[in-house]
Amino acid sequence: MKKVKTSSTIDYDIEELDEQILLDLYKSMLKPRLVEEKMLILLRQGKISKWFSGIGQEAIAVGVTMALNKDEYILPMHRNLGVFTTRKIPLYRLFAQWQGKASGFTKGRDRSFHFGTQQYKIVGMISHLGPQLGVADGIALASKLENRNHVTAVFTGEGGTSEGDFHEALNVASVWQLPVLFCVENNGYGLSTPTKEQYNCEHIADRGLGYGMESHIIDGNNIIEVYKKVSSLAESIRINPRPILLEFKTFRMRGHEEASGTKYVPQELMDLWASKDPLLNFQAFLKENDFLKEDQEVKIKETIIHEINEHLEIAFNEESITSSATEELNDVYQDFEYQNINACEELKEVRFVDAISEGLKQSMEKHDNLIIMGQDVAEYGGVFKITDGFIDLFGKDRVRNTPICESAIVETAMGLSISSFKSVVEMQFADFVSSGFNPIVNYLAKSHYRWGQNADVVIRMPCGGGVGAGPFHSQTNEAWFTKTPGLKVVYPAFPRDAKGLLATAINDPNPVLFFEHKGLYRSIRQDVPTNYYTLPFGKASVLKTGEDVTIISYGAAIHWALKTLDKNQDISADLIDLRTLQPLDTETIYSSVKKTGKAIVLQEDSLFGGMASDISAGIMEHCFEFLDAPVKRIASIETPIPFASNLESLYLPIERFEIELMALLNY
Repeated sequence: MKKVKTSSTIDYDIEELDEQILLDLYKSMLKPRLVEEKMLILLRQGKISKWFSGIGQEAIAVGVTMALNKDEYILPMHRNLGVFTTRKIPLYRLFAQWQGKASGFTKGRDRSFHFGTQQYKIVGMISHLGPQLGVADGIALASKLENRNHVTAVFTGEGGTSEGDFHEALNVASVWQLPVLFCVENNGYGLSTPTKEQYNCEHIADRGLGYGMESHIIDGNNIIEVYKKVSSLAESIRINPRPILLEFKTFRMRGHEEASGTKYVPQELMDLWASKDPLLNFQAFLKENDFLKEDQEVKIKETIIHEINEHLEIAFNEESITSSATEELNDVYQDFEYQNINACEELKEVRFVDAISEGLKQSMEKHDNLIIMGQDVAEYGGVFKITDGFIDLFGKDRVRNTPICESAIVETAMGLSISSFKSVVEMQFADFVSSGFNPIVNYLAKSHYRWGQNADVVIRMPCGGGVGAGPFHSQTNEAWFTKTPGLKVVYPAFPRDAKGLLATAINDPNPVLFFEHKGLYRSIRQDVPTNYYTLPFGKASVLKTGEDVTIISYGAAIHWALKTLDKNQDISADLIDLRTLQPLDTETIYSSVKKTGKAIVLQEDSLFGGMASDISAGIMEHCFEFLDAPVKRIASIETPIPFASNLESLYLPIERFEIELMALLNY
C-alpha cells in the first residue's frame, strides 16, 4: 500500500492509481453532490416538485460507472445520479427530464430517473424496483450470445432484495452464468424500515452462497475501494463470464424523499455516517497528500457550479411541453410496417398444435436473433411438444430451458430486446402468467411510450377450458391484457391463422400476447400452407355471411358457434372470427351489424369486464340506429373454472349460446 498521510476516517489504498484517476474520481463525486445541493434549494423554492437524494452514496455510483467501459450497460436506481453524470449526460437534459420538458428523455411522460438512453447505455428503473434485475440478465445474455465480453451492472437497495424478482434474477444469472454485477446499496433503511425488519441474515452478500455465486462486501463510502474492486471484478468477468453479488455498505444522509425526513434514524447513527462522508473524506485525503491544491479545488467547484447554473437556465427557459392525442397514441407502440408474405399453394393438413410448431420453427430459421425461453422447452420440447426437436435444429443457446420464474424470464426478454434480440417466451399455461404479470403490464407495455425503447417479445399463452384441467390450468385471461395500452393480443381459432399470425407477432417489434387454446391443439385440423407466410393484425375473418344476425367471437368459442349454425341451417348469420383482440377490427364488426341489425358476442371468459362488454358498448355507440334488438353478450358464469366435467359444462356457455341466439332472433 502506498504510504500516505490522512486524517480521514477512511483508509485509501491508492496503489497503482495515478494522480489523474484520483482527480477524476473526485470530480465525478463532486458533480452529483453539487447538483443535489442545488436541487434541494430548488425544491424548497418550489421550482421542482420532488427529489430523491443520494447524498452519502455517491462513491458507489461513481466508482462502479468509472470501472465499467462506456459501451457496457448500467441499470441504476433513482438515487444513482452519479451514474448519469459520470456517463457525461448533458445536465440540461437531466434538468429538463426532472421538469417534464421535451429535451428530457421521456417527453414529460415519466419523471426522475425512470428512463433509459441507448446513447449512454443506461437503462433506468421503474418504481417496482425489482424488474430491472431481470432486465440486466437479458442484456448480459445478449452479450454472452454475441461474445462481446461485456459486463452489465445493475443496482438495487437492501429493501429491493426482499422482492421475488431479486431471487429470480440472481438464480437465472447463476444458472446461465451471465456476466452481471448485482450491486446492492445497503444503507440500513428501506424508507423507514430498518434492515432487521427487512431480512434475517447478517449480510446480504451471504446470500451469494445459496445462489452458487461469488459475493463481496465493499465499503460503499470508500471511492478507492469501490473503484479498484469493481474494476478488478469487471475485468475478470469479461474473461470468465459469471454473475457476482456485491454488497456496498453505506448510508443515505437524506430521507427516502425529502418529505419523509430522517426522524426515524437515531441521531448517533446520523452522526456516525456523517463522519464517513465519501466526498469530504476523499477531498481531505487528496488535499493532505497534495493531489488537490486549494486553488485547484476552488476552480473545479466553480466550473461545475457554472455548468449547473448555465444548464439550469437552458432547462428553465425551455417551453413547457405540448402534445396531442394523436402524438401520444402514436408513441404507445413502435412503428411496425407489416410486410405481407403470401401463402404458397402447397398445403398440408395439420393440427392446430403442428401449425404453431411449424410457424415457430420457420421464424427461428428466418430470424437468427430469435431466442425461445420457457420451462421444459428444450430437450423435452415443452409440455405440449411444440418445440420438440428444436434443440437439435437451433441449439441450447437459442432454445433455453428456464427455472420456474416467470417474472425473471419476461424481464430477461426485455433485456434481450434492449440488445436488439427477439424472444418468444412460453408460459407453460396462460394461468401462470400471473407470476410474471408486473413486468408485462408495467415494463414491456410502457417502455416505448416512456422512453422509446420497444419490447420485441412474444409471450405464448396456452389457455382455455373444456379439458378438465381446473382453476389453475384452464383460464382464458386475455382481458387482463387487452386493457393495457402498449400490448397486442392475438387469439387465433384455426391452424392456418395461428401459423400466419404467429409469424407476424414475431416480426412485430412490440410486445404480443399470443393465446393458443389448448382444447384446439389436437382437435382441430386444417389444410395449411407449407411455406413461411404472414397475416395482418387487426383484420377479422368473416367465416359465414348472412342477413339476420351478426355473431362475433374468437378462439374455441368460434367452433361452438360453427356447430350451432351447422345444427340450425336456417339461421342466416354473419360469423366473425376476430383473430386479434388488440388491435380490434371494429370496421368489420360495425359494417356487419349495420347490415343485420342484431348482434351477439360470444366469449369463453366470464362475462364481467371481458371483450364482449367492450364490443357491445362499441356497437351501441356506433350502430345504435341500425339495431333491431339489444346486443347480447354470452360468456361463462362468474366463477373460477371448475375441474369436474359436469361442473365445467355448467360453467362454459356452449349450450346457453344456442338458447340466447334463438331468443335474439325471435326478439
